[in-house]
Amino acid sequence: MPTPPTSAAELGIPETMIEDLLLQRLVLDGRSSVTRLASATALSVGIVDAAVDHLRQLLMLEIQGMDGRDYVLAPTEKGKQEALNRSLGCSYAGAAPVALEEYFRVVESQRKRSAITRQTLRQAFADMVIAESFFDDLGPSLVSTDALFLYGPPGTGKTSLAERMANMYGDTILVPRAIEADRQIITVFDPAIHDAVSPQPEGIDGRWVLCRRPCVIVGGELHDGQLELQKDPNTGIYRSPLQMKANNGIFVIDDFGRQRMTPEAILNRWIVPLSRQIDFLTMAHGGSITVPFDSKIVFSSNLRPETLGDEAFIRRIPNKVYVGAIDELQFDQILAAVCKAKGIACNQESADYMKSVIHTNTNSALRPYYPADFVRTLVSICEYENRPKVLDRGAIDRVANIYFTRNDDAEGWDTAAQSIAA
Repeated sequence: MPTPPTSAAELGIPETMIEDLLLQRLVLDGRSSVTRLASATALSVGIVDAAVDHLRQLLMLEIQGMDGRDYVLAPTEKGKQEALNRSLGCSYAGAAPVALEEYFRVVESQRKRSAITRQTLRQAFADMVIAESFFDDLGPSLVSTDALFLYGPPGTGKTSLAERMANMYGDTILVPRAIEADRQIITVFDPAIHDAVSPQPEGIDGRWVLCRRPCVIVGGELHDGQLELQKDPNTGIYRSPLQMKANNGIFVIDDFGRQRMTPEAILNRWIVPLSRQIDFLTMAHGGSITVPFDSKIVFSSNLRPETLGDEAFIRRIPNKVYVGAIDELQFDQILAAVCKAKGIACNQESADYMKSVIHTNTNSALRPYYPADFVRTLVSICEYENRPKVLDRGAIDRVANIYFTRNDDAEGWDTAAQSIAA
């Protein structure tokens, strides 16, 4: 675990940035102390004490007393004006940023992941019913550093598989709260994405957060702006792109082919990062920075591969794993597990009848989502009708009546719709 640096030189960021950070934090708090400033900025007391002494000489802050052995500090009018002027460029007042060079070193040291074997895959997907033969297709594709393409009909579990991929790794990584690059602040740690270990190790450098390896999943809403640095016009703080937040983890692009970006444009975006393990990001002022790249890229789509691009396009993703429908035995296993979890009585006769009802209404292969959908609807029906939770023929018919759409035209639906449109 990294320990807090004891001198400004060890931080690797401009000393003026340290003073900016402390001054803005002090103005934000109104009054503070050396210890509280150190805690708020994740800096050692020694670094803060030296910076405070210099800010006092510049008449930016003053000592208003003592709190035990700690100085009570407040900004002067000159300090407030200086903080305001500096905040016009960037108003960041959180944990001190990590130098970009240090971020490179840490990401590089965390590239090596836990070994992926049949056993680790079984554990990662323990709550799913998966054939052993499928693991033998998926496993080598996950070991490879190349991108992975999961494809197959809708509802076969591709998204569920992607969501659980990070479970393959039992280790943890360090994620910086923010980094400094070209004298700009870029936030990286995102509590909505990064699963922080609780409690954090005692004595850890507070500029870093110990997390489980991330799994970032985006769908049809993905746009090119999310893959670039975004500067907040109000604060002047940069937000890191999604692939940067996914470093040392997995980056899943779900519903591949349904984004505003073309499949070719999305794939082209990863050619350099995947081959060179670095990414180039553009700053608002027009300059660019180089950041580390270490994400397992996973594309997932229910579109036919040939509709996404030509043969040359598909060949550029070497690992392609088909996720198809489930067989009757797998369906029975899923249904039994779902019913047990919800406390619903079910037997083999009911399972067979449900499969026949599904085939009659869909004329398609079995999908793994049907058991959960049926049971969820059944629970609602039972609560509404105050009836026992039993999955029998009557209950299945009741669910099917709500769940499936009707295609008959006995009431002249099509004709009426055409008349309204006219």
